[in-house]
Amino acid sequence: MPLYEHVYLARQDTSAQQVEDLTAQFKGVIEGLGGKVVKTEYWGVKSLSFRIRKNRKAHFTLLNIDAAPAAINEIERQERLSEDVLRFLTIRVDEHEEAPSAMMRKSDRDDRRGDRFDRGDRFDRGDRPPRRDREDRPPRGEPAIDEPETIAAEE
Repeated sequence: MPLYEHVYLARQDTSAQQVEDLTAQFKGVIEGLGGKVVKTEYWGVKSLSFRIRKNRKAHFTLLNIDAAPAAINEIERQERLSEDVLRFLTIRVDEHEEAPSAMMRKSDRDDRRGDRFDRGDRFDRGDRPPRRDREDRPPRGEPAIDEPETIAAEE
């Protein structure tokens, strides 16, 4: 059977329990039509790039599916009928990733990154010259000490 990755977005005002119930309902449909859900990942509530049906945020859920195309058509039909589902996307893939998806790896990276910046340390990129202290800077409107003054040519 073909392999699919299916992501759906549920309204932000639905609870996490209702999103799990939706996922269980879709799993039941797929298993009833002879397929199986290999992996499910709940990505949480995330901000949308633009409003979708007056919603600025949504619950994101990923399903890795091994099923016939008829099962995919049926869950997509049910998602179109559901008022809680804002959008969905199904992609046929050659194989499923065994590791966590990119969205889950991103949240792990953000957690580790947050620890480093919470201490207040500046991250030195090395490609910028050292920053001058405020006392060394001339007041606004005056030329800097190391800059040559421009003299207007008289004609």
